[in-house]
Amino acid sequence: MKKLLEYNKTTRLLQSVAGRTAWDQETMMPINSGMSRAMEMGALEEVIHERKKGSEIRELLETATPKSSHEKRLHELIKRDFDRATVIPNQLASDLAKTTSLAQMAWQKARQNNNFSEFSPHLKKVIDLKRKEASLLSPIGDLYDGLINDYEYGMTKKEASSIFAVMKPRLLDLRQRISESKLSKPILQGDFNTEKQLKLAHEIAKTFFYDFNRGRIDIVAHPFCSGSGDDVRITTRVDSKDPFNCLYSTIHEVGHACYEQNVSTDFLHSPLGSGVSLGIHESQSRIFENQIGRSRHFTKWLFKEMKNCFGEFGIGDPEEFYRLVNKVETGFIRTEADEVHYNLHIMLRFELEVEVIAKNLEVEDLPEAWNKKFKDYFGRDVTKPSDGILQDVHWSIGAFGYFPTYTLGNLNAGCLFKKMKEDIPNMDERFEKGDVSSATNWLTENIHQHGSVYEPTELIKNATGEELTPEPFLDYLDEKFSDMYEV
Repeated sequence: MKKLLEYNKTTRLLQSVAGRTAWDQETMMPINSGMSRAMEMGALEEVIHERKKGSEIRELLETATPKSSHEKRLHELIKRDFDRATVIPNQLASDLAKTTSLAQMAWQKARQNNNFSEFSPHLKKVIDLKRKEASLLSPIGDLYDGLINDYEYGMTKKEASSIFAVMKPRLLDLRQRISESKLSKPILQGDFNTEKQLKLAHEIAKTFFYDFNRGRIDIVAHPFCSGSGDDVRITTRVDSKDPFNCLYSTIHEVGHACYEQNVSTDFLHSPLGSGVSLGIHESQSRIFENQIGRSRHFTKWLFKEMKNCFGEFGIGDPEEFYRLVNKVETGFIRTEADEVHYNLHIMLRFELEVEVIAKNLEVEDLPEAWNKKFKDYFGRDVTKPSDGILQDVHWSIGAFGYFPTYTLGNLNAGCLFKKMKEDIPNMDERFEKGDVSSATNWLTENIHQHGSVYEPTELIKNATGEELTPEPFLDYLDEKFSDMYEV
């Protein structure tokens, strides 16, 4: 077993190098280095993929004798990687790495130019490769099941569809009631200095106990978190007209980062040493961002910090500020969406990518299909691709099956927050002082420290005492926004 773990450790360290290389591509890489970087990513992926499936790891898996429950779990996770890698040819893994690297850069340019045709040839190549991959991962089942399993093991298209079917009517009903509210919506106006935004973002990250000795913040087009253990980096973006874009993107990514930073050091550089699934990961980013960061009590503290940083900015009191940061509006951009609309954005993307993978929808038809669905769901016409089909990075990097995990994360966050409130009776009073330690400590104890020791469903049940259901999250939304809009 010791030899197996040492071998796997080297593989994981190489994966970390690949991750840091991908981070550099997004943040620091010179503009004309793209082709070289794609070749580097392809070469790295080929080496890593071979290590996951080669004769040496096969023999080690066969001869290893796990004894403790942790060793059995380690063996299970390494075997899971082996089984997946075994069915994927090295060439396909390398082609995917190179193709998605180029596609991501093409997406960035196309987004800037609002020109889908600059991106579509690259997207076609990505989708063709992902279909090949899916056919190998799910040879007798639905192709989409093979892809979603990479992000949420055990999840299926059918299960995701069932969850959305339960959520949609309650979300649409809540949105309709809010639209009929007579209350005016606060408006933020003015210019907010970039340097001041970033300074406040750093302070807020520290407030949530992000460890800058093991991380950093950089500016990108699409915020993300990268790394695990002792090197966990986050990114944000800055808009002079909207400081909340920066501040809440930062809180969101800090949620991801703190999960990784707080995994037990006993699991460092092992399969147990990182977050167990995207659905759990997103629960941490969403609970940081929304249940804590947008709560009436925390925003009282944030209002003071905003005034200290920017001076007077046209918002009169903490209650108006609370309504401002939670304002329900039908917007185009998923990452800027309020809590009521957010999961409708996810449903749209899920439905489209299911059709694309099933070959029921061609790449050329995606913009029109997107715009039609957006009109159906949100009642607005998309006027430019950067507000529609080109707004997300996910498809460019081949992350088909990723989007449903955002909604799953919201549901997990709803269950966790319900239990957290029961366990910490004075939590709200602490939030008003900018003290979120009771919440972050609770999450570290119940979620973070365990890394990948437990499967997602088991982890949530251990933490809450209940099975995952949509109701706690939907009840949270209904209570919060019915109160705020008096509907």
